[in-house]
Amino acid sequence: MDFEFGVEDEAFRSEARGWLEEHLTGEFAQARGRGGPGSEHEGGEVRRAWERELGAGGWVGIGWEGAGLLAPSGKDRTAYKTKTPYGNRTATLTQQVVWAEEYARAQAPARYGHIGENLLAPTLLAYGSEEQKKEFLPAVARGEHMWCQGYSEPGAGSDLAGLRTAAVRDGDTYRISGQKIWTSLAHDADWCFVLARTEAGSVRHQGISFLLVPMDQPGRIEVRPIRQLTGTIEFNEVFFDGAVARAEHVVGGEGNGWQVAMGLLAFERGVSTLVQQIGFAEELGRVLREAAASGAVRDPVVKDRLVRQWAELRTMRWNALRTLGSGGDPGAPSVAKLLWGGWHQRLGELAMQVRGTLATVGPQDWSEQAPYELDALQRLFLFTRADTIYGGSDEIQRGIIAERVLGLPREPKGSQGGGR
Repeated sequence: MDFEFGVEDEAFRSEARGWLEEHLTGEFAQARGRGGPGSEHEGGEVRRAWERELGAGGWVGIGWEGAGLLAPSGKDRTAYKTKTPYGNRTATLTQQVVWAEEYARAQAPARYGHIGENLLAPTLLAYGSEEQKKEFLPAVARGEHMWCQGYSEPGAGSDLAGLRTAAVRDGDTYRISGQKIWTSLAHDADWCFVLARTEAGSVRHQGISFLLVPMDQPGRIEVRPIRQLTGTIEFNEVFFDGAVARAEHVVGGEGNGWQVAMGLLAFERGVSTLVQQIGFAEELGRVLREAAASGAVRDPVVKDRLVRQWAELRTMRWNALRTLGSGGDPGAPSVAKLLWGGWHQRLGELAMQVRGTLATVGPQDWSEQAPYELDALQRLFLFTRADTIYGGSDEIQRGIIAERVLGLPREPKGSQGGGR
């Protein structure tokens, strides 16, 4: 695939850059760089306001396909060349990459609406009914509804097929009971897409449905924050005690949730991986500056590791661009996860190596008796311990590649968990 940026792409880049410069002011400028990995809890209120600003500017849901309802009335959208029916601007694949690059380079606040825009929306476009698209996508495009993901459970993380949350049909609704864990931003989400068993006695991939559940159900949904090693609380436990979901909010039909869930996980590795990699480049630059300041860069072993990190990041970029143009490679999401998970974890280790013994102390003077605060590189190191586990562990990803790409025999049940 020829992935060069053309004249129209560069014009789109200029428009995107100009809009970001104009709107990243005031409270939004103060939120630059906030909300990244390990700090997703930061600045929730201003980042929600930023989502609405992006929506009003036409920058949420660019490139969505489909036919149906236009984004909100009463907004001045005359400047938009073309609108998608459910989202905002139309954009080619290269222009979506351009927007992702400019957004990351502007150090704009980490997206609070990522789960709704990049996970739920493509899933509804692929599997949802026309009514579901009309009901949910415009609010995501306006930056109004925030979503969280109800997948993992205690004892059913990478082994997602072992989930036990149940949804029982009750007339035109379902009653949901069970527990989800590691649910990012559940404390501030308006909706959650939940995997639950709608067929009593079903096992593994059978009898699972994908339900859209409103979070504002006091007494039926309880959210408990989970404090991490970093001291932050971006993850949550979510308890469902008879929570209600409407029957028309089952995506893809009852019992077809596993197919829908796997489709969603594939969307997770789309253009957004390029945004992630630009963030990785910023972190690598910080580690390089730290190595120069500490003198660690003069160590040939450290220098070799720094060069290797840079070269591997470039390789990941070109692999991501190739994958975006390849169209439906079944192993691409797993390959991408294996690449970036290990790379990011090694970067966290390298960040501590170049700092030496200073990596073990906080940036504040101990004599001040202030709360112990971690700096960005220390949070990076601690957060990346989980990179090879969440989103499907490395073992699960290798199993997917072996079975679905290489055609190797499936492992016996229980040996790798079935996971994704």
